[in-house]
Amino acid sequence: MKFKTDENLPAEVAALLVRAGHDAMRIDEQEMSGATDSGVAAICQSEARAIVTFDLDFSDVRRYPPDQYAGIIVFRPAVQTVPAVVRMITRIIPLLETEPLTGKLWIVDDSRVRIRDGMESQITPSAIPTATG
Repeated sequence: MKFKTDENLPAEVAALLVRAGHDAMRIDEQEMSGATDSGVAAICQSEARAIVTFDLDFSDVRRYPPDQYAGIIVFRPAVQTVPAVVRMITRIIPLLETEPLTGKLWIVDDSRVRIRDGMESQITPSAIPTATG
């Protein structure tokens, strides 16, 4: 899968996606730091990349309808630290193999992943793989 990680996320997110075999680029790699949300969204649409961000604006399905994107992932950790975000991305990488992302909005918090495509669905904490090691 192809991803674009927002400038508000640690670089480790893109690195972990690449390590898992995905094509991930950071906003700052394309000299897009400071780009508007709509600008980021348009680039992601044209490149068929899923957006990965902390930005709650992308969870507004009226403004950013999931079916118009390769996917939207919004992280909502209790604390926005690098270790917390690394735990979250590590936890959801296996879900990318089993759950569709294209046309979906995933809202990821510390204990669950909510998946929305117009009809709300939810994956419970027990269904989320935990990182070992």
